[in-house]
Amino acid sequence: MTEPKVPQIGEMVPNFKLPASGGGEIELAQFRGRKVVIYFYPKDMTPGCTQEACDFRDQGSMFDQYQTSVLGISGDPLRSHDKFVEKQGLTFPLLSDPEHEVCRLFGVWQLKKQYGREYEGIVRSTFLIDEEGKLLQEWRGVKVKGHVEQVLEAVKSLRM
Repeated sequence: MTEPKVPQIGEMVPNFKLPASGGGEIELAQFRGRKVVIYFYPKDMTPGCTQEACDFRDQGSMFDQYQTSVLGISGDPLRSHDKFVEKQGLTFPLLSDPEHEVCRLFGVWQLKKQYGREYEGIVRSTFLIDEEGKLLQEWRGVKVKGHVEQVLEAVKSLRM
């Protein structure tokens, strides 16, 4: 299987559609006219992923103030996403990518190593997309502490 071409800074991000927490599907194109932060995370309910989701939740009104939507994506099923959203009071949708198609599109589905074991998984990464659908900035191999603040600063630095 050939991997899709990963969008580079300044390029259009291909449209995609995935099932979303709370029901229905979300398509990237529906956010035209707003900036979008897409963050990829490994697993619902794990300590790092919970912290990251809660940090995005806690800054939600600031992202809103700058006309920016936040979307979280992992390979977890919708049922897990719905529990995670409810338990943490998340204010943005989580998208389910069980086949890792969108993860591959962004180049975040990679070979990882932990405790001497190799496996494929999501490398924690975040992407900022402009109102027209162009990739503005990316953060790969993210460390959770302070990350959401970095993303918010990048959003604030853009002219409204």
